[in-house]
This record gives sequence, structure tokens and C-alpha cells, in this order.
Amino acid sequence: MAQDSFSVCWSVYAGWMPWEYADTQGIVDKWAKKYDINIDVVQVNDYVESINQYTSGNVDGCAMTNMDALTLPAASSVDSTALILGDYSDGNDGVMVRDGDSIESLKDREVNLVQFSVSHYLLARALDSVGMSERDLTTTNTGDADIVALASNPDTQAVVTWNPQLATLKDMPGYTEVFNSSDIPGEILDLMVVNTQTLKDNPDFGHALVGAWYEVMEKMKAGDEAALSQMADAAGTDLAGYQSQLAATHMYYTPAEAVAAFNAPSLKDTMQHIADFSFAQGLLGEGAPDAGFIGIETPAGIVGNEGNVMLRFDPSYTAALADSQ
Repeated sequence: MAQDSFSVCWSVYAGWMPWEYADTQGIVDKWAKKYDINIDVVQVNDYVESINQYTSGNVDGCAMTNMDALTLPAASSVDSTALILGDYSDGNDGVMVRDGDSIESLKDREVNLVQFSVSHYLLARALDSVGMSERDLTTTNTGDADIVALASNPDTQAVVTWNPQLATLKDMPGYTEVFNSSDIPGEILDLMVVNTQTLKDNPDFGHALVGAWYEVMEKMKAGDEAALSQMADAAGTDLAGYQSQLAATHMYYTPAEAVAAFNAPSLKDTMQHIADFSFAQGLLGEGAPDAGFIGIETPAGIVGNEGNVMLRFDPSYTAALADSQ
């Protein structure tokens, strides 16, 4: 149904700090006013909790990765649309080992991570690259807000996490990064996901979000130090620290770049990888008979069940903005 007030949420991550800037600088309000609507932007400190807020219907949109969009809202039958394709992790997620220098050194160790998140997916891809599997180690679920404190404990053996926590771990003595997301480019995608029905009923909501996002992207692409410094501060680091995180993040700074990424055939292949991993981990729901149980719609075609599409990659709003510029 048509409505005039909306809310979206985000959590701290290099690729999502633009939402903090867009909110506090009135950019979201400006674009919302253009369409005669209101959009509330909410920061949630715990990443998984932010997605839970979206899945339960408390907010209309949430910043999340492609895998989490599939395994949390879509797997809970919340029809969701990837409205904004912001970036892919190009080193922002990493596997850190204490007193080890290879993926093989993870054997028989306990690995702390946010279970069933992209960290878990990264670990699985790392293990697969050397012919290992999760049977060779033990994983322990750890909230992203607790990762750094846990890593400082001398009994902690290995951690998989993302920036800014990853940057902190790299400065800790004894830890070595043995695999990161640059080894699987384009697979860990960072999105703004919105409720499909809400978007369908209220296209102005989508246009306002996309407009606000790319206004901030223009500033970032131009190297606006004031904007970047504010994002850095909100992320708990300084300008140099934030720029180093951005160096490990492949941002799609223009609508045209994002549209090309949306339309690339590789997106369909990536989502097939994600679906296969998610099914193997039991993340597609108890009733899922196979990896194709949930349909994923991409411009290159549908992955999985065409009769049960619950995740959609829609470039049309980004393309509309690109066409207007």
C-alpha cells in the first residue's frame, strides 16, 4: 500500500558509512522531500540484529550482503529487492590465524566468526581452495561487536571478520592474514535491500534512496576530505584508516558502473555459488530440498525456483538515475 514514511537501517562497515553521512548531512531528507515522503535512517550496532529488524518488518530496508539477503529475509519468505549495489569486498573481509601462515594452519583449530554470515562463506571458499573443509576445524559463533575483544585473548586461535575489526586485528601481534575477499573478487556484495512489495507500491521510496546514495558517491569519488573524515570518525578510525579500508572495497561510484555490475552475467554465477553454500549449511530453511529452493532474480536470469523468487536484483532505479544525469 502507498505510504509516506519509511525507515532503513545500517551497521558500521566501510561500504555503508555513506548512509551515516547522508543522514546527518540532510541528504536523505533532501531527496525524500523531493518526493514528498519521509525516510528515517537508523544505525544498528549489531549487524545481524539490523537484518533481523528488517526481516521482522520493523524497517523497510537494510544494508546487508548478498548472502545474508538470501539466507535471512529471503529464506524467511520476505520478498526482498537489492535496490542499490554499493560495492564488493576486495580485501575488506579476511581470515586471520594466530601463529600460522597458511590456510592449512587452520587444521584442528577453533575459528571464531559470525556463523552463517559472509565470514563463514569466506572461510568455506578459503578451505575449498586448498582441498580442506569445515570438518578439518571447529567454528564458534561470535558477534561482530565482540570479535576484537575476543581476538586479544591469547587462547583465541583464528578469527574471520570484516573491517573495521579486521584492520584492528592486523595490528595485533601474532596474527597473519591467510585469505581475504580479494581472492574471490565480486562475490561478497554490499547492498541496500528493501521490501519488494513496499518498493512496488512506493517507487518514490526507491528513487529517493538511490538519489541520496549517489550524491554521497560523487563526494567520495571526488575525494571530499570533509565527507570522508566524517565517515571515518563514525567508523571509529581516522581519515587514513578509512581510506585504507576503502582501498579494500571496490565501490561503484557512479550509477553507470553499478548498472553494469547488476547486468553482468557473473552476478548470476555468484548467486549460484552463494545458494550452493547456503544450502550445504542448512540456511535455506528446514523445508528446502535443494540449493534452488529459493528463486533469485538477476538481469541475466533466475537462479533456482522461478515459482519461489524471494530475492531480486533490480537495476531499474539506478538506471533511471543514470539516464537523468
